[in-house]
Amino acid sequence: MHFRPLHDRVLVRRVDAEEKTAGGIIIPDTAKEKPQQGEIIAAGPGARNEQGQLVPLDVKVGDRVLFGKWSGTEVKIDGEEFSIMKESDLLGVVEQGGTLKKAA
Repeated sequence: MHFRPLHDRVLVRRVDAEEKTAGGIIIPDTAKEKPQQGEIIAAGPGARNEQGQLVPLDVKVGDRVLFGKWSGTEVKIDGEEFSIMKESDLLGVVEQGGTLKKAA
């Protein structure tokens, strides 16, 4: 199935959370937090401004993004879980070459 988000919405596949802590302790599935990082799988064309002009999204398919813990609407497409969210729910794009560490 092909899914095309409307307006300024994006389809995001969450990136799996870490399986171990920095000290090597394995985290069980029941104790894991929802990942706040994901990959854009599909993106809408953009939103319209007050003049009716199309304003394209700042993100594109393949971008790795950060978002709030409770952002978006969870959906299941072809048995796989995704989140649909507005571009305004995204906090930023993770650029290549850098690594993100979780705050202690």
